[in-house]
Amino acid sequence: MLEIEVKVRIADPAAARTKLLAAGAILFKDRYREVNTLYDDKAGLLRLKRCALRLRTAGKKAFLTFKGEPRKSRSYKVREEYETEVKHPKRLAKILKGLGFVPVFRYEKTRAIFKKKTLKICVDETAAGNFLEFEGEREDIARFSKTLGISKPEWITLDYIQLLLAAGKGEEPPYSSSLTSPPSSAGNSSS
Repeated sequence: MLEIEVKVRIADPAAARTKLLAAGAILFKDRYREVNTLYDDKAGLLRLKRCALRLRTAGKKAFLTFKGEPRKSRSYKVREEYETEVKHPKRLAKILKGLGFVPVFRYEKTRAIFKKKTLKICVDETAAGNFLEFEGEREDIARFSKTLGISKPEWITLDYIQLLLAAGKGEEPPYSSSLTSPPSSAGNSSS
């Protein structure tokens, strides 16, 4: 599946939720806490390929996600993404360890999910700040962003790992600090 998304920094999550509802978005899932753990091998091959392997837990649910190398795009973060629900996350962590993968980065966020037709809009509260995340087709993102009064220069294509590292947040195991270095490029990134 192809993931196309952008983020926008916001000051007030409650005000953003109100604005989304006023613009016709529907609350799909109310605020919940997520714990995200990224895995890589000890050589950091996934990071070097600009890929990600993530185990996300939210309450009693867990999901394993693989994100491929970002595609070139000036305005959007675009990459292949494959995700599946995991019934036993602790067992999966042991399987990943047996395959040579180790946790390299961990972060938490509080998320609420809204929908506007096929467009998914998340209100995310993180240690790096609060964000709206738009995921869907390029035209839908641009149209709804404009409806909310958000212009393209406000769009962020960095992922949460990059944003957290830039803010000096997140938890890195001591053995993995070289695996999670942010890319050396400045400004927005398509990864």
